[in-house]
Amino acid sequence: MRDVKIGRIYRHFKGNHYYIKDVAIHSETGEEYVVYQALYDDLKVYIRPKTMFLEKADLNRADNIFKQGYRFELIDMEENKI
Repeated sequence: MRDVKIGRIYRHFKGNHYYIKDVAIHSETGEEYVVYQALYDDLKVYIRPKTMFLEKADLNRADNIFKQGYRFELIDMEENKI
């Protein structure tokens, strides 16, 4: 099963990179949210439901430039796999 790795860098299927800051819990629903920061432009911080963060990506979308299987994929920085 896939899980979110805090403190690591992920690539979105559209090509941008994000640093995973934490996983937060919604106080009313208990739903988990991924807290992540853009590594481009003004470094905005975003949240997204964890289930959506981990979902599969459509390989046929024109904007899936890396033909990733998932919306966000972990980047192995040691092997420079960006």
